[in-house]
Amino acid sequence: MRECIVPTLILLFIQAAPAQTVPAGWKVVKDSKSLCQIAVPPEWAPLGENSGAAVFKDSNTGIAVVTSQPGQAFKPLPESIIRSLEVPKDKMFENSAKRIFYQDRTGKGTEETSAMSASVPRKDGTCSCHVQFVPSVGEDIAKKIALSLGPVPEETVAAALR
Repeated sequence: MRECIVPTLILLFIQAAPAQTVPAGWKVVKDSKSLCQIAVPPEWAPLGENSGAAVFKDSNTGIAVVTSQPGQAFKPLPESIIRSLEVPKDKMFENSAKRIFYQDRTGKGTEETSAMSASVPRKDGTCSCHVQFVPSVGEDIAKKIALSLGPVPEETVAAALR
């Protein structure tokens, strides 16, 4: 009986851990400290070396930025903050202990930008990203970029420190 409990607990932990989704063929972009990362479509280009940002065509068409906040404890946003940010209820996609994800700007025309923000916990800190885009980029692409946010795998960080 005891032999069954440990594998079951490990399975439950794996399912509860926030999964980082990197679509096949997409490029990984890391923040300047190489603690957090996002993935962008192959046609997006890094914005300089080690900047933690990537653009689609130019920064006015689409830009995705990833940052890390070492030492900042991750926690869901309180209602008062959500109200002050003026995030409509239908644009707050997730506000949990695993992820904060919302659309903080909705463009009104074909050239006006929309934006999405996300944050996730990482060991000893928080990872965040912001994606700003015009309608031609597509809301579905912006969502995939934001949902790809996650900590750089520990073994990658350890190898970089060696």
